[in-house]
Amino acid sequence: MRKKIALGSVLALLFLSGAGFTTSATAGEQSLQAVAEMNPTQGNNVRGIVTFREMGGMIHVTADLTGLPPGKHGFHIHEKGDCSAPDASSAGGHFNPANAPHGNPHAGPHHAGDFGNLEADKSGKAHFETMFDDITLTDGPNSIIGKAVIVHANEDDLKTQPTGNAGARLACGVIKRK
Repeated sequence: MRKKIALGSVLALLFLSGAGFTTSATAGEQSLQAVAEMNPTQGNNVRGIVTFREMGGMIHVTADLTGLPPGKHGFHIHEKGDCSAPDASSAGGHFNPANAPHGNPHAGPHHAGDFGNLEADKSGKAHFETMFDDITLTDGPNSIIGKAVIVHANEDDLKTQPTGNAGARLACGVIKRK
């Protein structure tokens, strides 16, 4: 089950416990990182960057986007790293290696690709930051490398199957190791 933990709390716990990790190479050590460059689907203007960093066995996700309509937007990892269709339908459905129902990413059963919602301000900018424990940047069934990140037109209601009723795809980016 995914846990929503404030980044400051995680960093403080890691510091106090003496756990060693870095976000860049130091003394021969390097954390795993990946990035998705978000590009607009046909007729949209959404752009940005989504970064993924392994931190203490969890994946820290940060998204910074522009060009969004103000309000909440569904935010998911999709099963295929293919943004070639004008509407990004080529990215397939939500990433769901455990065959779970769609749901709230921080409570109860959910797709591994369910990230919930990000919220754009009046100027169309959105910043999203949280940690997840059911995706990885290493090889295996929960690896997100080569998958697509999608930002949707509508708010994810966190319950409607299988998509949360999040609507059209506004932007798509393929997750690549950094």
